[in-house]
Amino acid sequence: MTATSDLDTPATAVPRPPAEDAARRRRRWRHLPQYVAVSPFFILFAVFGLYPVFYSLYLSLQRWDGVGPMKFVGLENFRYLLTDSQFWDSIANTLIIWVMSTVPMTVLALLIALGLNSSVRFKGALRVAYFMPNVTSIVAMSLVFGSIFSGEFGILNWILDLFGLGHVPWLTDPWGIRCAIAIMIIWRWTGYNAIIFLAGLQALPTDVYEAARVDGASPVQTFFRITLPLLRPVLLFSLVMSAIGGLQIFTESQVLLGDRGGPGGAGLTMVLYFYGTAFADNDFGYGAAIAWGIFVVVVLFSILNWRLVQRPERGRVTTKEDAR
Repeated sequence: MTATSDLDTPATAVPRPPAEDAARRRRRWRHLPQYVAVSPFFILFAVFGLYPVFYSLYLSLQRWDGVGPMKFVGLENFRYLLTDSQFWDSIANTLIIWVMSTVPMTVLALLIALGLNSSVRFKGALRVAYFMPNVTSIVAMSLVFGSIFSGEFGILNWILDLFGLGHVPWLTDPWGIRCAIAIMIIWRWTGYNAIIFLAGLQALPTDVYEAARVDGASPVQTFFRITLPLLRPVLLFSLVMSAIGGLQIFTESQVLLGDRGGPGGAGLTMVLYFYGTAFADNDFGYGAAIAWGIFVVVVLFSILNWRLVQRPERGRVTTKEDAR
């Protein structure tokens, strides 16, 4: 009986020494100053980063004009987005303008970089001059280009008349509108890309060019066989950056043509369509749905860019492994 009673009696927990508890508390609060130091970033990120994202998702499920009460509509905004012809037209316009601006901009920037990389005088002044359009106010630039592209009194049509080419309806014809926006983008970003290409050219090894010169390679062969392959990472960086910027075209089109993208909506880009729907039509619910649609397009475009960039790299790695 005594043995059984001893077994049934629960064991009493041995209290920890006070010194051990104090050490544990000190370890727990040891990193508090570091957490306090980085907490402003996380607080600001939560307030200005995460909260707007989740609130826009909540708003996309509502119908709201910004004044009255919200009305829950579920996925109705997204269902309408999939059949909205204006949204798909805005995607097409954005991609067309991006292609029309990126190709000539890249070629011009590369030519300018090659010229600056040669023995030219006043290189520093020329670099500043080419970079100046990038730091110019987009609104001021758009207003100036609006005067340049004016149908009756624009200086560009005046120059075309001097050569007997006639007037071009820059701001009334769909393709004229797209060309006008593309020219503005080319003017603004060519110098920026030229400086990037120039930095890439100046980082290329000189011994490769000396070997090509000894072998009797012409300048054209040197450019296509040596310069372009070695400059490929810089070209890909420029392409990715221009794609990111091209999908965000807004100010040029909005200032030049208004919230509707001009006649026929030829200048209606994705971001401009979102802005017009949310802030001109006061349809904030559908505007939030458009914003999420733009997010999906940007993600898909980024994945496509990544695939195109990674494919040659995989082929290069495979070739090296086969050679080994």
